[in-house]
Amino acid sequence: MMTAYGSVDDAVSCMKKGAVDYILKPFNMDDLVIRIKRVLEMQSVKAKCASLEEHCLLTQKHIIGESPAIKKVYRIISQVAPTDSTVLVTGESGTGKELAAAAIHRSSTRATKPYVRINCAAIPEGLIESELFGHERGAFTGAHSRKPGKFELADGGTLLLDEIGDLPLPLQAKLLRVIQEGECERVGGTRTIKVDVRLICATAKDLGVEVKEGRFREDLYYRLRVIPVTMPPLRERREDIPILIDHFLAEFSQKRGITLKLSPEAMACMLEYDFPGNVRELKNIIERASVLAPNPVITPADLPADLHSGDDVAESFEGPVILSEALAQTEKRCLLSALARTGGNRTKAAELLGISRKNLWEKMKHYEITL
Repeated sequence: MMTAYGSVDDAVSCMKKGAVDYILKPFNMDDLVIRIKRVLEMQSVKAKCASLEEHCLLTQKHIIGESPAIKKVYRIISQVAPTDSTVLVTGESGTGKELAAAAIHRSSTRATKPYVRINCAAIPEGLIESELFGHERGAFTGAHSRKPGKFELADGGTLLLDEIGDLPLPLQAKLLRVIQEGECERVGGTRTIKVDVRLICATAKDLGVEVKEGRFREDLYYRLRVIPVTMPPLRERREDIPILIDHFLAEFSQKRGITLKLSPEAMACMLEYDFPGNVRELKNIIERASVLAPNPVITPADLPADLHSGDDVAESFEGPVILSEALAQTEKRCLLSALARTGGNRTKAAELLGISRKNLWEKMKHYEITL
């Protein structure tokens, strides 16, 4: 904004209406150039910040899959995320419980507020209380200064208590009080601190069994289990295995600087495997193969021995081999392999198998194969 009749009120009014600077005539041309350069630099910084924020969102890890089991998880997350209800995420190790918790936070009204995580199993019992609630100076040996706890750090946002099943019993009572009252006290402190935290808990343990065994408080269990979310194991969502493999191959291809692929035989081995370690194990297998495979195309020889030790169908049966079961298992494996090789394209998969598309559809329905 340039004017020969300037005043403080005019300057304030112009800035409020969107002017980035205000200059009086007559003006020095060098001064004008400096001001314009400053404005352009500010715009450049804002553009870079926006680009960096967008890049960070793109690089965030998300749940991957299109199977009915994982779509059910998507629906629950979309329903529970906008609320402030406590969520208990359960599932076997490696199923992606932390990803589910992060997805709930990102989709919540607290997405712009802190997201704090703590692993209850990774911290010694004597320090976990200090980590959760903080401590005052001199509260114990080594407490040289005041330290805020995770609840304070997460105020206004979300706190993930991972492996909540490993939380010591004495602390379970204190956690229950924080949930009920919305306040806590630092170790060695006398002042009550109000906290507004949305709590998400995750565990691979069956807390119902832990309650029966006396290792987990029943009242806390029901306070945490307001909204239960169960992450399905990978063996119950086999349709997602090719999608996950493609995702991890792309990730490690970028890191290695080469285009990695999985041979049809290797894909068949992966589809046949039960993955007791779930998605984490699948990722580790792909990472290992990406490093050790001599060629960009990963073959069964590049995979761990567990994956291709059962190539003979008869080896998977205990006792007498039933021919009909062996044929059915082989047929299902062929169907899965063909669908994986064609990226789920049923027409191409049917051509690859030498059957009609209708026949393929009937067989998929019979073996409960969904895409």
